[in-house]
Amino acid sequence: MRPSVMTRSIVSATAVVGLVIGALAGAGTSFAASAPAAQPAVSAESFGTLATNNLGLTERQAKDVQLWLRWNYEYTGSIDGLLGTNSWKAMQRHLAARWDYNDSIDGIVGTNTIKALQRMLRGHGYTGPIDGIAGDGTRAAFAKFADVHG
Repeated sequence: MRPSVMTRSIVSATAVVGLVIGALAGAGTSFAASAPAAQPAVSAESFGTLATNNLGLTERQAKDVQLWLRWNYEYTGSIDGLLGTNSWKAMQRHLAARWDYNDSIDGIVGTNTIKALQRMLRGHGYTGPIDGIAGDGTRAAFAKFADVHG
């Protein structure tokens, strides 16, 4: 009877060790083979670059707007024809001072920025609704604004 108890103990211990080793090996390979978790979108500012939104302006027109913003609303960025975060912050300061913009000065061209821009563009041919959507009419009036201030 002693040999069978000993045999069962050895077999059981070997089975347990095998299960543990197998589980660890399986966990290691499944961990290594698993697909990487989806990464959240990275904002442009985290890399020191600025996202741009020219709202249809040409590079020349955007440079004209940046020059106008430099002269009037503390724009200190480069005159590069790319309306990025700093350009839009300066524009938001202008819109807050004169066109009922009452949101954050964050450089994000959101609905409230577009609504205030549309109010400003009434004097430059914009006849559409103040809806915060930068459609063709908003873009055409913004281009006219840039041409006038160039």
